[in-house]
Amino acid sequence: MPRFSGVRFSGILLCVLTLIAWAQERKIAGIVLDPDHAAIPRASVRLLKPNGIEVERTLTDSLGHFEFRRTCPGDCSLEVRITGFQTQTQPADQKVIVLGLAPVQERIAVTATRTETPTEQIGASVTVITGEQIEQQQQLLAGDVLRQVPGLTVVRSGGLGATTSVFSRGGNFDYNKVLLDGIPLNEPGGRFEFSSLAANDLDRIEIVRGPQSALFGSDAMASVIQFFSRHGEREDDRPHVALNFDAGKFRTLHGGVDLNGAIRGFDYDLSYDRLNTDNEIPNSDFRDSTAAANFGLSLGQHTQLRWISRGDSSFAGTPGQVAFGQPIPSTLNSFFRKADGYTGFSVSNQTTSRWDQRLAYGFARTRQRSTEFGLDPPFTPQFGASRAQFEIFDFLSNFVNDTRRHHLDYQSNLRVGLADQSWGQHIFTTAFEWDRENGFLNDFGATQAPTRAQRDNFGGTFQYQTAVGRLFLTNGVRVEQNGSFGRTVIPRSSAAYLLRRNSGRLGATKLKFNFGLGIKEPNFTESFSPDPTFLGNPDLRPERTRSFDFGIEQRLWNDRAKIEVNWFDNRFRDLIEFQVTSFSPFSGTFFNLNRTKAQGAELVLETAPLSGLRFTAGYTYLNAEITKSNTPSDPLFGDKKQLLRRPRHSGSVGAAWDWRRLNVVTTATYVGRRADSDFLGLMPPLTSDAPYTNWQLALTYRIAKHLSYTAAAANLLDQHYMEALGFPALRISYSTGAKFNF
Repeated sequence: MPRFSGVRFSGILLCVLTLIAWAQERKIAGIVLDPDHAAIPRASVRLLKPNGIEVERTLTDSLGHFEFRRTCPGDCSLEVRITGFQTQTQPADQKVIVLGLAPVQERIAVTATRTETPTEQIGASVTVITGEQIEQQQQLLAGDVLRQVPGLTVVRSGGLGATTSVFSRGGNFDYNKVLLDGIPLNEPGGRFEFSSLAANDLDRIEIVRGPQSALFGSDAMASVIQFFSRHGEREDDRPHVALNFDAGKFRTLHGGVDLNGAIRGFDYDLSYDRLNTDNEIPNSDFRDSTAAANFGLSLGQHTQLRWISRGDSSFAGTPGQVAFGQPIPSTLNSFFRKADGYTGFSVSNQTTSRWDQRLAYGFARTRQRSTEFGLDPPFTPQFGASRAQFEIFDFLSNFVNDTRRHHLDYQSNLRVGLADQSWGQHIFTTAFEWDRENGFLNDFGATQAPTRAQRDNFGGTFQYQTAVGRLFLTNGVRVEQNGSFGRTVIPRSSAAYLLRRNSGRLGATKLKFNFGLGIKEPNFTESFSPDPTFLGNPDLRPERTRSFDFGIEQRLWNDRAKIEVNWFDNRFRDLIEFQVTSFSPFSGTFFNLNRTKAQGAELVLETAPLSGLRFTAGYTYLNAEITKSNTPSDPLFGDKKQLLRRPRHSGSVGAAWDWRRLNVVTTATYVGRRADSDFLGLMPPLTSDAPYTNWQLALTYRIAKHLSYTAAAANLLDQHYMEALGFPALRISYSTGAKFNF
């Protein structure tokens, strides 16, 4: 019996020792999260011996997971580092590592590479506007949120709801690819009307400047602007309700409601937003309603389904260029109606730890109606000492632009390697897209035949990303088969190098470089119009751009400040212009004729000297001119003339202060003198628009846990200015209201 006990004891001891040895030799793995418990992809994780010697390093995957191939007996540790977050050192057996935010934060962006990537590893010029920043600014429309982004110029022809265009780095207003959760929103040909896109239900906005057609195909000539809708948070299964209401000058009323939450693997967000305002000028009232839904369902740990839907209906009076003496009718007989509908469904699957896939379908429809039902009396335009030589006569119109787009997108991402010094991590992205574009354009008040069009576009993208030590390279190419101009190939190359990764007085330093081509398809009128007065040309080539840009980002004072400087050179060619082919009878068509260029620089400053206090500043220098014109001697559109509505100097400064129950955000945006035209034959002609500054203020005071008081004001200097000649901007305006959260 004693011998049996000894044998048994020896066996148990051997098992215990074996388990201990196995525990010491087992592989080390875990997950890296931010303070909101969202995964941090591509964070650098180092496995260190007790003496600090590195055993192995890796990068987290798209879900924040990491795993080491080697083992580390003894008291080893993990060092997790990524710019914009606080470096953490934890025991090697720590499974969940939460990184605190640095005073000046970095973001995770999707749009720049079509994969979740920290901005420190992106070579492109990227700006991410968070949902918290959108809420604090209290902007009603998404277009106004973009005004502080370096390189962008937002032009609105009057008050809220008036025609709103965005120019990026000297490109035309239809050179921006606009997406909502991956669904393309542009009309065929690139135009997107920002006038009624509400900001209330947005989770964040990502802006990537420069051509991105290698990733997104047509229209991504000068930038990609992607809006992300809000979704429910699965960390909290309790439903949350948010109500907001405010009222202000010009009989402005605004209100909204949002319901979001999660039930096990299902998350949801439902919202509605309503805005009414008379604006300042008679017959320019604006009404807008937006409803949105976002539902997500997790099927296990690796598959997620998501469905989004958004509808927007707006009405805007169009009083015209009242600054030039246009009479204002006693009744509203000129207006613009717009109805947008977007819906999309996606399936995402983490097939293996190194391979994920996504299949998505989206549908977008835009119906715009521009109407002039009553004839105003003729008038002679004048402004100051300038006066037209002839009268302007009104005419009746009832123009409808109805476009639809079906979009199917499949994407596969394969990750190879663990990002150690010798081998690195490699990500291979393959994407296939199909778009069917349909359109109906007609003026029911005229006699010409309507334009009916259908176009199928196919695109295939291959992108290769590599991360070796401090070097991050992204190279891609796209083959585009367009229903109008046929096949074309678009390459793109981007690099980011972390010259320094240290913290301290002189912190991390990043160098970046980009080269890319961009294309834009013709719009339906340019390709398919049957009207002999403006006859479509089916043989048009795509408009093209070639772009170089490089920059440097420097962090200072223990990540309490950041400076970014970018330089860019864009060359645009094959621009589509209308040319008269006969004067008797009058007829014309469209040709690829013009060339332009845009060179400039961007300076971005951000600092957070104290907890809760943040300062920002941005400046853009832009030289944008016509290099080849079909009318070389034209005083407005001739060779060497500056491109319209693109200022040479622009910038902004801002401050945000969160102190106890009070949050205050103030911004001042400056737009310098820019080329423009009255388009009415004034003599002497108006060829430029004066500079202006718009100073805004927004504050929120938390009265109680569930109740906050809000107030906002715009154009605090009460400046008289026009963003577009002839259309006065709003004078000083203000509003006040409340927010309820349950």
